Amino acid sequence: MDQPATFNLLDLDREALLQLLAARGDRPFRATQLMKWVYHRQVTDYAAMSDLSKPFRAWLTEHARIDLPAVASDQRSHDGTRKWLFELADGNCVETVYIPDGERGTLCVSSQVGCPVDCSFCATARQGFSRNLSCGEIVAQLWLARAALDAEGAGRLVTNVVLMGMGEPLLNFQAVVHATNLMQDDLAFGLSKRRVTLSTSGIVPAMDRLAEVSDISLAVSIHAPNDALRSELVPINRKYPLHEVVAAAKRYIGADRYRVVTFEYVLLAGINDRPEHARELARVLRGVPAKVNLIPYNPVAGIHYRRPDEATVDAFRQVLQAHGLVTITRKTRGEDIDAACGQLVGKVQSRRRRDREATAVSGGEV
Repeated sequence: MDQPATFNLLDLDREALLQLLAARGDRPFRATQLMKWVYHRQVTDYAAMSDLSKPFRAWLTEHARIDLPAVASDQRSHDGTRKWLFELADGNCVETVYIPDGERGTLCVSSQVGCPVDCSFCATARQGFSRNLSCGEIVAQLWLARAALDAEGAGRLVTNVVLMGMGEPLLNFQAVVHATNLMQDDLAFGLSKRRVTLSTSGIVPAMDRLAEVSDISLAVSIHAPNDALRSELVPINRKYPLHEVVAAAKRYIGADRYRVVTFEYVLLAGINDRPEHARELARVLRGVPAKVNLIPYNPVAGIHYRRPDEATVDAFRQVLQAHGLVTITRKTRGEDIDAACGQLVGKVQSRRRRDREATAVSGGEV
C-alpha cells in the first residue's frame, strides 16, 4: 500500500489504518494506541500522545492530519434538541442534530452536501447537491458532537447514530461504510450494530451491496403505498419501483428472525394520509418483518404540503396496527430550530460556482 504524502486520519477505519501502518513497518498495536488517543480520549495533538514513540509522533505530525470542520452555529431547542451547522474546508456546510430522550441520545448525521434524490417535501432537496462527504467528514460530526456534550458534563451521551441527515447515504457508499465501521469499532465509538441506522430512499443495488459488507440497522423512506404516488413524492422510485425496494429490504435482513426493517412514512395532509392509503401500505408490507415510523410532515418554507391533524394520524396508525404492523408516530423534535425531519438545509456552495472560481484562478474557461 502506497503511503500518501498527507492524509486525514479520520478517513481511515481500523482495517485501512492497519494496512497503512503495516506498509510503514509498524506493528498493529500502534493502531490501537493511536485510535484510543483520537477517539476515546479525544486528543488531536500528537505531541500529547505520550505512549507513542517520538519517531512515530514525528511521522504523524508530518503526514497525518486530523481535519475537523468549524462550528458555524450551535442552536438549542426548547425540547432539548441541539443542531450544529458545521462548515467544511471548501465552504460547504452540513447540519447535524442531537435528540435526547431519557437515557437515549440519538445523533442524526449527514452523508452528503445537499441531496440529489429530490424528494418533493424535503428542505435538503431544495438546496441542490454539491458533493459527497468523506468518511472523515461524516465521522467528524460524531466526534465533535460527543466532544461538545462531554464538555458540558451534563451526562448526555450519543447512544445511537442515524444516517438520516442531509443526503442519500447509499449514493456515498464507500465513505459511509468506512464511517459506520468506525462508529461500531470498540477502539473508536463502540456503538452496537443495532444502534447505527442507515436510512435510504431505496437504492436497490446498493442495498444488496450493503448486505454483503454490513449488518447495521436499515430504514427505508417509503412515503407512499403505490408507484404512481411514490414517483411524485420520491422521484428515485421511477428507477427503483416500490416492489423492488421492499424486496431488497426483505433480502437485507435475510432469515434473522430478530431483525426488522424500519419503513419511514411522512404523512402529508390530503396526499398520502387516508385510511385507504394505510390499507394499501399494509398489503405492500405483508410478510415483511417491519416496523413503520409515521412522521407527520414538518413544514418547510416554500413547500406547499401541510401536516395532517392528530386524528388523521391516529386513524392511519390504527389501520396499520389492525393489520399486525408495529407502528409508531414519531414525535416532532426541534421544530423551532428547523431541526425536525425534512427540515435540514445546511449551506451548499454551487458546484458551477466552484468550477468558475477554480477556472478563474487557473486562467481557463468553463
